[in-house]
Amino acid sequence: MGCTRVEERMAAAFGKLKEARVEFSFSLDVRFGGVLFALPALLINGLLRHSEKHFSLPNGFYGLSRIFILIAFMALCRIKSIEGLRRCPPGDLGKLLGLDRVPEVRTLREKLEHLCERGAVSEWSADLSRDWMAGNPDLAGYLYVDGHVRVYHGRQTKLPKRYVARERLCLRGTTDYWVNDALGQPFFSVNAPVNPGLLEIIRREIVPRLEQDVPNQPSEAELEANRWLFRFALVFDREGYSPVFFLEMLKKRIVCYTYRKYQSEDWRRDEFSRHEVKFPNGEVVELELAERGTLLGRKIWVREIRKLTKSGHQTALVTTDFLSDAAKIAGSMFSRWSQENFFKYMMQHFGIDKLLEYKTEPIAETTRVVNPAYRELDGKIRSNNSKLARRKAKFGAIVLEGELEREKVEEYERQKAELQEEISFLQKETDELKAKRKECPRHITFAELPEGEQFSALANDKKQIVDTIKMIAYRAETALANLIKPYMTDKREARAFLRQIFASEADLKPDGENKTLTVSLHNLTNPVSDRIVRNLCQELNATKTIFPGSNLRLVYKLVSDQIRPNQVI
Repeated sequence: MGCTRVEERMAAAFGKLKEARVEFSFSLDVRFGGVLFALPALLINGLLRHSEKHFSLPNGFYGLSRIFILIAFMALCRIKSIEGLRRCPPGDLGKLLGLDRVPEVRTLREKLEHLCERGAVSEWSADLSRDWMAGNPDLAGYLYVDGHVRVYHGRQTKLPKRYVARERLCLRGTTDYWVNDALGQPFFSVNAPVNPGLLEIIRREIVPRLEQDVPNQPSEAELEANRWLFRFALVFDREGYSPVFFLEMLKKRIVCYTYRKYQSEDWRRDEFSRHEVKFPNGEVVELELAERGTLLGRKIWVREIRKLTKSGHQTALVTTDFLSDAAKIAGSMFSRWSQENFFKYMMQHFGIDKLLEYKTEPIAETTRVVNPAYRELDGKIRSNNSKLARRKAKFGAIVLEGELEREKVEEYERQKAELQEEISFLQKETDELKAKRKECPRHITFAELPEGEQFSALANDKKQIVDTIKMIAYRAETALANLIKPYMTDKREARAFLRQIFASEADLKPDGENKTLTVSLHNLTNPVSDRIVRNLCQELNATKTIFPGSNLRLVYKLVSDQIRPNQVI
């Protein structure tokens, strides 16, 4: 579809137009028209709340709010990258914004470049995170932290390799550390091109921010009056298991939940009893739980709670939370899978791993990195230890059986001697490597890296803008899913149902006299689905949402609801 608002575009070309006005026209069968059903939820979740405070754009046809709404609509329509916009109808998407067409990919990239240059991306994201926490103070009291590796296959820089659990491989990439609530909804993420590990990121980047942002923290007087009271809880996987770290956080009155490493022998079955566990999403299950006090590393006493499965396996978790009951702790810990599900869903449907640009950024010379020489020595020691374990196991497995014949004894002695020689050689080599490793510094500054080992970081500002809008889109989709679940038989299909709505066509009917914009969704595949949509329309119409940049109130309905019973179609 070509441009129809020629005069405004000419004015914009000469810098005489701040931004194009929002102007809807009567339109039928607009592709992706159903995505307008998400606009109230997007606005409630802060899509435009702080945008003008932190960003500005030069005069032009496409204003700030149009760009933000477009990126959010793209995410919900599963257009996973900026390049994906090339394969979508620009005219239909433009009608959803009150324009004649959406910007070209090159123009959208230029707008994002302006936003990075003139905006405060991190401050904007932080403001939204604080708003989300303030809106759900109960959920904000339990924060789930985990790293997600974005694999990089490009050639712009030689990023260090890191282990990717979902691939079970070591691949080049960069790590983002996400902070979510118990339902999997994101608060913010921290990019770590040089990955110091989960605990160091929590210590340096996440905890100082949470101490300022988490609402409803107890006062100093309340903390002093109750020694078990805590500010908030951090939940993470075994990567964060560290008695020293637990003690450090407990001094700050922050409790930790994680799975136990180096689990001891199984507990007796009679220690377990049935508990009713309520998960944060409202699901209630019965679990076999047992509890003991455990001294970790001769440093800190923790509560160790174990879950007994039907197969007899015992899953052990440890926590420094001495206030909550065992059932609540188990529900909070085992809700960690909501964050894993979030990563999987965002990769599959929102493309959070997609590369947004090819730019790289230099890394500060004072940044501490792992010494390549230390890493090489450590790798050789680990390899030798594995070989030693196999040789010793083989050595112990060789035994004389039957009658002591001369040939058997000689073969036995020969095999034992060969293995003993290999074990002695490996042990000596390992001891020498350990001595070298002890003298080698584990960390060095980035400036001290050999030239062949140095690398650049992937530019992150544009991706942070787009990823934050994708967080808003995910939260909006979650809110809509919660609205329709009461009307659905299979509540697990709520998000799939919303995807069907977003991809559906709709008719747009602006009414300047009554100041309304009616969005008439085309009927779905069956009457049951249509009934769910009608209930959703009632919920959305109750919000009385005004389309940004206009005075038009959004009215939602099905196309069939406009047809009179005796009307001929």
